[in-house]
Amino acid sequence: MDPLDDLIDRLERAAEQLRSGELSADAAATLVEDCAALATQASAELESRARSELHAPAPGQDSLL
Repeated sequence: MDPLDDLIDRLERAAEQLRSGELSADAAATLVEDCAALATQASAELESRARSELHAPAPGQDSLL
C-alpha cells in the first residue's frame, strides 16, 4: 500500500472517532496530537514526491551519461 494512502486512511479513521463524540476529552486530545503527527508525515511524503518529480527528466528526455 502507498504510504500516503495509509496516512490518509489513518487520518480519516481518526476524524470519524473524533466526530463520534464517544471519546473522553483526554483521549480526544491525544488523538488530535496523533493527527498532527500524521499530517506532518503526509506533508513530508508529499514534499519528497514533489522534489523527486522536479529532478526527473521530462517525458521523452533521457538523462545524460
